[in-house]
Amino acid sequence: MCGLTNVYACDIMIISPVGGYGGEGMAGHTHTKAVLNRIARAAGHLNAVKAMVEEGRDCTEVLIQLSAVRAEIVGTAKVILKDHMQHCIVTAVKEGDAQALEALNRAIDQFL
Repeated sequence: MCGLTNVYACDIMIISPVGGYGGEGMAGHTHTKAVLNRIARAAGHLNAVKAMVEEGRDCTEVLIQLSAVRAEIVGTAKVILKDHMQHCIVTAVKEGDAQALEALNRAIDQFL
C-alpha cells in the first residue's frame, strides 16, 4: 500500500524522508514537487506570522496572514489526498485491501 514499512504513517500521510509521500518507495506519486513547494510556501507564511507577532503588528494583519497559512495547508492536503487516491487507494481496491480504505477514512476524519 503506500510504500511504507509503517502503515500508520501512511494512514495519516506523514511526509518522511525514508518513505511515505514522495519517499523512495513512492514512484507512483506524481505531485511530490508540488507538495514540497506548497509546504515551503506555508512555512514562509508561518514565519511571516511569527515575525508579525514579534513586531506587535495589527491583529487583523496577523489573521490575514494566518488565513494564507491555512489555505496553503488545505491546498497541500488536497494534492496529497488526490495523489493518494489515484495511486495507493486504486491499488488497494484492486487488491481488495479494505484496511487501506478504512485508513483513508480515518485520515480524512482526523484532517477535517
